[in-house]
Amino acid sequence: MMDKVRVRYAPSPTGYLHIGNARSALFNYLFARRYNGDFIIRIEDTDKARNVETGEESQLHYLKWLGLEWNESVDKDGGYGPYRQSERGHIYDPLVQQLLDEGKAYRCYMTSEELEAEREAQIARGEMPRYGGQHAGLTEEEEKALVAEGREPSIRLRVPKDKTYTFNDIVKGDVSFESNGIGDWVIVKKDGVPTYNFAVVVDDHFMEISHVLRGDDHISNTPKQQMVYEAFGWEEPKFGHMTLIVNEDKKKLSKRDGSIIQFIEQYKDLGYLPEALFNFIALLGWTPEGEEEIFSKEEFIELFDEKRLSKSPAFFDKQKLTWINNQYMKEKDTETVFEMALPHLIKEGLVEENASEAELDWARKLVALYQEQMSFAGEITTLSEQFFKEDIEFDEAANAVISDEHIPELMTALHSRFGELEDFSPQTIKAAIKDVQKSTGYKGKKLFMPIRVAVTGQTKGPELPDTISLIGKEKTLSRIAKLK
Repeated sequence: MMDKVRVRYAPSPTGYLHIGNARSALFNYLFARRYNGDFIIRIEDTDKARNVETGEESQLHYLKWLGLEWNESVDKDGGYGPYRQSERGHIYDPLVQQLLDEGKAYRCYMTSEELEAEREAQIARGEMPRYGGQHAGLTEEEEKALVAEGREPSIRLRVPKDKTYTFNDIVKGDVSFESNGIGDWVIVKKDGVPTYNFAVVVDDHFMEISHVLRGDDHISNTPKQQMVYEAFGWEEPKFGHMTLIVNEDKKKLSKRDGSIIQFIEQYKDLGYLPEALFNFIALLGWTPEGEEEIFSKEEFIELFDEKRLSKSPAFFDKQKLTWINNQYMKEKDTETVFEMALPHLIKEGLVEENASEAELDWARKLVALYQEQMSFAGEITTLSEQFFKEDIEFDEAANAVISDEHIPELMTALHSRFGELEDFSPQTIKAAIKDVQKSTGYKGKKLFMPIRVAVTGQTKGPELPDTISLIGKEKTLSRIAKLK
């Protein structure tokens, strides 16, 4: 094994950065930093039909937003490039020819229709579908005849018979596969493009990757990749396959799962903090010692131990995510939280796009009022909706509060005292409520709960005098008057 730790995250630019890929990148990043190694980002872009124009840019942008820095990639050459597979044909081609020359690979001229017919017949017989090796021993004349028919060949690797491929997985321990269950597989497609399981081995070898940490869905690829290492006489890296992420129904997290937000871009747009998302993702399938769950990036690097990667599926707990983000939101400086929340207020038409300084100052106070409660910045629009409504709608709990027989007396006294205030600040409002308490004799829940419900429509919320001050004198008096 190589002395220096070198790991890679190798996305395909066929889509945008989602939770599963972000976790793979993050664990590789923590592993590299923990052992003073290198973290490489390589772009596997050979599937041109599925590539998204901004896919590569998006992947790098949101990895950077999450706080991941890399040692090498398309924007930082470390001497092992190119870092896009589409630019590495000059490396793959002679190696493919070497395998052909050594008889370890061969050209297969079977059509997709013939292969599909073979597959269906095997399934009908209850067999595991695999290529039967029909073109594994073609003579030169037979090949010429097939070429004359206009057939384009793929290139297949000869799979050794009766061989067991084993590896000691960092997460799972000893894993083995029987070669007889794997037919000769394609290393170069008919269009001349190397397949994933061939190209990834070549790239990992020449980039001197020491450890391959990836999702559990790749484990069945490992024996095929071992065959390529074996064919060239190369040393294998150490493999580790992280368990799947599952939803509340214990089903594998899927991009089509509408119950969970999938893409990092969406979390950024909703107003989640990158350091909170980093914290949450780092706990998806990895557990630190002790009960603490909030750590800085530097603490995660110091604590990270690959032996503590979970063998059980990682549960995506939405409530835990909002709790973690709330912990970070509470500690963030108010100006940053305001800058994150303002676009959401503008989008909903609650604050003018070209708001005056006075309006922005009001909005800043509004965000500060709810900072302790906010799970993410976009939540400000629902938390503060009572500030923008003319009429309040009372729910069952609120109606129970304002139906008490003392409410008209309390509201009459409150309306009179608030009406006298020239300075409608939290301090004067607090003093006025105290005066009403003395004059009416109502205190505690009999006093504060009805005031909150009358003015906000809610039974709980942030500091009452601050809330009333921000709602404003005119709107407050109007709401109280309806319950006199």
